[in-house]
Amino acid sequence: MVKVVVHTDVRKSQINKNIYGQFSEHLGRCVYEGIWVGYDSPIPNTDGIRNDVIGALKELQVPVLRWPGGCFADEYHWQDGIGPYENRPRMLNTHWGGVEENNHFGTHEFMRLCELIGAEPYICGNVGSGTVYEMQQWVEYMNNGGQSPMASLRAQNGREEPWNVKYFGVGNESWGCGGNMRPEYYADLYRRYATYVRNYTSESVYKIACGPNTADYHWTEVLMREAGKFMNGLSLHYYTTGTGIWEKKGSATGFTAEDWFTTLKATLYMEELIVKHSAIMDKYDPEKKVGLIIDEWGTWFEVEPGTNPGFLYQQNTLRDALVAGINLNLFHEHSDRVQMTNIAQIVNVLQAMILTEGANMVLTPTYHVFNMFKVHQDAHLLQTHYVSPSYSNGTDEIPQLSISSSVDANGHIHVSACNLSHADSLTVDLDLVGLSGVEISGQVLTASELDAHNSFGSPEQVAPKALEGITVEQNSVRFSLPAASVAVIKIVS
Repeated sequence: MVKVVVHTDVRKSQINKNIYGQFSEHLGRCVYEGIWVGYDSPIPNTDGIRNDVIGALKELQVPVLRWPGGCFADEYHWQDGIGPYENRPRMLNTHWGGVEENNHFGTHEFMRLCELIGAEPYICGNVGSGTVYEMQQWVEYMNNGGQSPMASLRAQNGREEPWNVKYFGVGNESWGCGGNMRPEYYADLYRRYATYVRNYTSESVYKIACGPNTADYHWTEVLMREAGKFMNGLSLHYYTTGTGIWEKKGSATGFTAEDWFTTLKATLYMEELIVKHSAIMDKYDPEKKVGLIIDEWGTWFEVEPGTNPGFLYQQNTLRDALVAGINLNLFHEHSDRVQMTNIAQIVNVLQAMILTEGANMVLTPTYHVFNMFKVHQDAHLLQTHYVSPSYSNGTDEIPQLSISSSVDANGHIHVSACNLSHADSLTVDLDLVGLSGVEISGQVLTASELDAHNSFGSPEQVAPKALEGITVEQNSVRFSLPAASVAVIKIVS
């Protein structure tokens, strides 16, 4: 049993709803088939975007959606994706599978998707193979409501009003697929490009600089020192594998209990990355004006057998649900610095919310975690103390419990908890300091098999259900977390 003390009267940082952001790249079947089927498709759609996916994402309350990449962003030339479809040039997606793109899903189509699901667009601009002029024109095309060549071109293509895009990334992974740059070079390049990401309204564009790959602390040091005052956010990318070895990532299904442990241990490394990169940012930005933007995270396993290796299509199991829950709890706890995250990716790629196959759609365990945890969006983090029992594989150990708590605008408290152990249940005693006479309800996500997953034939193998057996005595709440589970407790006083 573990005792958790929640100080219901001690509010900390606000959990920015953008921590629940998503990522959609022109990669595999994410955009084409996963989101876009075209106007003439027999699959029910709204303006070419599949209705089942729209409905699922609206339910999820996606706050912000990143596009068009990823590595794809730095070879994407936005003017190829506007105007009549028959005039849009085709291109080769050299990063992801070498397939041909017809550019039917471009700026207007992406903005329509964001409108349909209620998300803010987060555009990633092309620094690697693009020009300052190209980026300047794209921002003008999207945001200028006055008279200008790009505003006129937008109107000619069917959109009179500007979209007023709030979030703009100046390049992606400039240390790798975005140009193999040194931080000193990119810092100067960022300053130049960001200058031309103009403001066309009273609300300034939130400019996000390309940050480090995992533990490249030198990159963060250079960027904050040389360009920190020119940015609003600095990105960080980190993926969890099943082996801890990038070159051999392990299978998404059919894994062992040892693989389960290794994956969750690798997930917890995210906290060390946040703490160490934040410490460098604090050195140059003690007032925390620059947000840490973790705009690529999630599991990365070997692709499903028989699929294109460049499409990064993987199944999504109970293990992925734990990875999602642990990371979201960590982001809550560091929400004074972490202002946005974007899990990779939204449909059919890596740790997806949704899988599609033709006209069929299935929701993944990760989707259910995001749906359960959305109650934390824009809530205030509560001060929470506990000492977790250890979870061991015989030679190493990690905490068995991951937990965070928040209070929303209605005064309702939500506690999200993950039991990392694959074998042992865990009883939790919540001491709610400052509260009494409460009503409790809860949901739990778990399954009998560690690699349980939802398929098109069995879409409800892993789905939330009511958490039974919760007891309340004055300001004390007791509940039991099954092995390998994610739960959310709602507390109303």
